[in-house]
Amino acid sequence: MTGTPDPDSAAATALRLLGPDPQDWVPERPGIDHSVAVVGGGQTGCALAFALRRAGVGRVTVIDAADDEDSAGIWLTAARMQLLRTPKSLPGPEQGIPALGFQAWYEARHGQAAYAAIDRIPRLLWAEYLAWYRHFLKIPVRYRTRLQRIEPLDDGFRLHLLIDGRPATETARKIVLATGFTGNGGAYTPPALAGLPPSVLAHTQDAIDFAALRGRTVAVVGAAASAFDAAGVALEHGAAAVHLFARRPSLAALPIARTRLYPGAYDHYRHVPDAIRWHQAVRFRRFGSTPTIDAIERTVAFRNFHLHLAAPWHDARLDDGVVVAEAADGRFRFDFVIAGTGYFVDPAARPEIADFADRVLLWRDRYVPPAEERDEFLGSHPYLGEGHEYLEKVPGSAPFLRDIHVHNPAGFVSFGLPIGDVPSMRRDIPLVAGRISRDLFLADLSHHERRMDGMVAPDFPEEVYASAVWKG
Repeated sequence: MTGTPDPDSAAATALRLLGPDPQDWVPERPGIDHSVAVVGGGQTGCALAFALRRAGVGRVTVIDAADDEDSAGIWLTAARMQLLRTPKSLPGPEQGIPALGFQAWYEARHGQAAYAAIDRIPRLLWAEYLAWYRHFLKIPVRYRTRLQRIEPLDDGFRLHLLIDGRPATETARKIVLATGFTGNGGAYTPPALAGLPPSVLAHTQDAIDFAALRGRTVAVVGAAASAFDAAGVALEHGAAAVHLFARRPSLAALPIARTRLYPGAYDHYRHVPDAIRWHQAVRFRRFGSTPTIDAIERTVAFRNFHLHLAAPWHDARLDDGVVVAEAADGRFRFDFVIAGTGYFVDPAARPEIADFADRVLLWRDRYVPPAEERDEFLGSHPYLGEGHEYLEKVPGSAPFLRDIHVHNPAGFVSFGLPIGDVPSMRRDIPLVAGRISRDLFLADLSHHERRMDGMVAPDFPEEVYASAVWKG
């Protein structure tokens, strides 16, 4: 009698054939709780924890400020797209083990034909897959644990935490900031919207009560993917009308970053000269961040959706509870405004690193572009080392910075992609894990030298060959 096939059998077999996890080879140090602290328990934080485990790096803790796994990361919170924006064929967190990838997971539950039938991955299925990945690989995430401040020590860092609302401190030798779009700055609100109160204004990263927008007139400022996603959800929840305002005379439709996703450029981008990396970042900014066609179709299917082109906002004020907007194409009145205006990058804005943010090397400190390519936004990005580590603005002034690795979109200028998104995972997770492993090994080289000079038990005794020894 055969039972129901186990959908996890192929993944379990893959891990069995891979062999057991290596033993932790990193020596303990007095007063140090963790070899590595990963801040952020979303898709990249968990993938990094698995990569470090397979590298034999133990005592890795993953912390997340969210209350639970459903509210960690973006997929069940701020993300509102129906389908992922990336091709379904892109590798994700599986790290070269196909049985751990989305395709294998999906086909084990729904069949090969079902996978072939989907164009791009539905967001909710991706979230379900990530939960499976975390549980199947037994990656522990400490929820309700917020990093408030990083304090450099002679031998690592003291992490000032809030655990279930109570202050606590722990220590770590290495830190990875897998903290998403706000990890090196915050949500950007244009000056024209800055005077509006939260009762009538939200950013797309916020938890928005879309049900409360039923029957109301809504403005969405911005025209990238998250703006269209928010507009679509508002319309689906019964908004009376949604007006989306774009600065450009036409929507950004050229996903220009794809020109550097072939293996040569993708694999070796970190070795490209600064002038070329800067030019590519400027080029992306000028072509713009593109919404997906399904996000656009989701909104234009509603007759009460209105698209305003070449219509930046100049001012917005509250008049008797109603937002009065002065846009390039006229004056409008709205009940609620959603800012789909992206994020700013400024390490000093992050309280956890604010104490030493002024010592972090930024792109504006390292590279002076030609006049026609000047860009303050790009210049505020940290100039990262090959292992995504912070570098010192003044050599020798803050050597501890090399032990903080940035695995969030602040690595865009240095690595050519929003780090942490799916396209970056195949390259950058092994890169960061490998650099952490290397640094920990070299930092304890005297210990490892003694270990390598040690003795091991013989494989066999002399008696095995004694009878055959030539005696002359």
